[in-house]
Amino acid sequence: MGFDVGVVPFNPDGWGPPDTPAAPLLPPRLSGGSHPANIPFAPFSRSEKLGRIADWTRNASANASHPSNSRDAVFDFALDDASALAADDDSSFRLVDARPPPRPKFGPRWRFNQRPQLPQRRDEEVEARRREAEKERARRDRMYHLHRSNNAGGQAGSSRGSGPAFRSSVDIQPEWTMLDQIPFSTFTKLSFSVPDPPEDLLVCGSLEFYDRLYDRVNPKNEKRLERFKARSAVRVTTTDDPVIRRLAAADKATVFATDAILSALMCAPRSVHSWDIVIQRVGNKLFLDKRDRSQIDMLPVNETAQEPLPDSKDDINSLQSLSEEASEINQKFAQQVLVRDGNKVTFDEPNPFVNSTEGSAAGVDEQGSIAYRYRRWRLDGDTYLVARCEVHAVSDVKGQRSFMTLNALNEFDPKYTGVDWRQKLETQRGAVLATELKNNANKLARWTAQALLSGADIMKLGYVSRVHPRDRHNHVILSVIGYKPRDFAAQINLNTANMWGIVKSIVDLCMKLGEGKYVLVKDPAKPQVRIYEVAPDAFENDYVEEPLPEEEQVQVRLADKDGESGLVADAEATDGVANGVAGGDEAGNNAVTI
Repeated sequence: MGFDVGVVPFNPDGWGPPDTPAAPLLPPRLSGGSHPANIPFAPFSRSEKLGRIADWTRNASANASHPSNSRDAVFDFALDDASALAADDDSSFRLVDARPPPRPKFGPRWRFNQRPQLPQRRDEEVEARRREAEKERARRDRMYHLHRSNNAGGQAGSSRGSGPAFRSSVDIQPEWTMLDQIPFSTFTKLSFSVPDPPEDLLVCGSLEFYDRLYDRVNPKNEKRLERFKARSAVRVTTTDDPVIRRLAAADKATVFATDAILSALMCAPRSVHSWDIVIQRVGNKLFLDKRDRSQIDMLPVNETAQEPLPDSKDDINSLQSLSEEASEINQKFAQQVLVRDGNKVTFDEPNPFVNSTEGSAAGVDEQGSIAYRYRRWRLDGDTYLVARCEVHAVSDVKGQRSFMTLNALNEFDPKYTGVDWRQKLETQRGAVLATELKNNANKLARWTAQALLSGADIMKLGYVSRVHPRDRHNHVILSVIGYKPRDFAAQINLNTANMWGIVKSIVDLCMKLGEGKYVLVKDPAKPQVRIYEVAPDAFENDYVEEPLPEEEQVQVRLADKDGESGLVADAEATDGVANGVAGGDEAGNNAVTI
């Protein structure tokens, strides 16, 4: 099948087709049977010159001055009526410019005026605070390195490198003999499961009920932290406890300690600051003691944080000042969140550390709400451990009584942590707790271990903040949250089997030593503990209030000559153990009034 071009007419009078064509230009089968007349030919594009009709007589005078454009001018039909439709179509056509924008000239005006300002977001506020915290951290690092370079002859720094130079909690004397040193990497591999549940040998003291109104406290409805002048906090060591003396005389156990001392051992791998425990071996019995004004009694602040605290003692945010402030807040909080209406739960015996005569002389009117549970665990076949454990409050829900422990976290300055409790406690409580777990891992682990040892059903954590960051004397309670000790221990990755494994290894090591006095010291610069053998009369003269009467001084001299300066050496004389196991001050002298 071919293509029929058709008949091409011939115009003998000039260019172009004749005025009256003799025959149609297109065949009937292509033009639909008839060809419409007087329809101009419009190309697809104005720039397309193929098939366009040339008019060599157009704009002859205008093109005379531009001979180069004369060839294209004969094809320009923009002014013709016939090309009006094509011109309208082309006017609505636009090309998309895919080229990159031209590079602007750099200058101060371009940087600030060319970019539109985006709306402010909360993320930008957090980012701004983070940048400010980084600047503050860099400033403190510079000041620390400058201070350290000026005091190059001081003690060695901490193992963290950028931390301050911590001191040992006890002065290591040259006559002491180091027997062993144990790295924390060994502690993390230990595991021991207590075979039987603990047994309550005796419960002393009385407890007040917890005030549930404090569960509704929030940053918008804060409570002022009160001051208690009539209640005392008693921190009595193991050998000064009359109940433990009586239990030792009755041969109820082999190892004796308190929950504070055991928790320090159980959570030793998480500690950074130095601490020490005095170990006394008397016959076949082992007593774990603490010194007067020991570091164990004080609560650390930001111990495991990356940012070091100021070294100056005059600074309210120094290590020592914050430790004293945190200990004071913790005791005040534990007494404030109680219903003080006189309704108490009493136990088998009264508080063994209340002395009415000494208490009235010292200005102490009453003892705070506290109960001591003397609990016994079996470590192996014949080795038992008795510990004095503290419970701070009791709760009665639907007729079921629950024991509680009460502790308080304190916020001193949000610039150090980057988290403002007043803004984050309601919306991001998990972030606040995560920050505290990062900065105070050892303190929270010790509180959890004490709650597990005491058999508490609930442990309450209070969030206490300063009224003003520069005021260390006035505080407010922002929130109180309760946790179950076992669930919280799992949350902070505190393994009970590892805790008891550390205690069991220390007990086994000390039971192999001979009779005498030893001290277990956490190294201030390395993650390890050391055991030293010390003199029998070590740490007895650390704290002297008044000289003893002449009759008692004679007795003390006689006892020193016989080698019985703190503990009776004869293990078979149980009465002697009961009377001579106290090597320090009386229990009433250890009461600290708030």
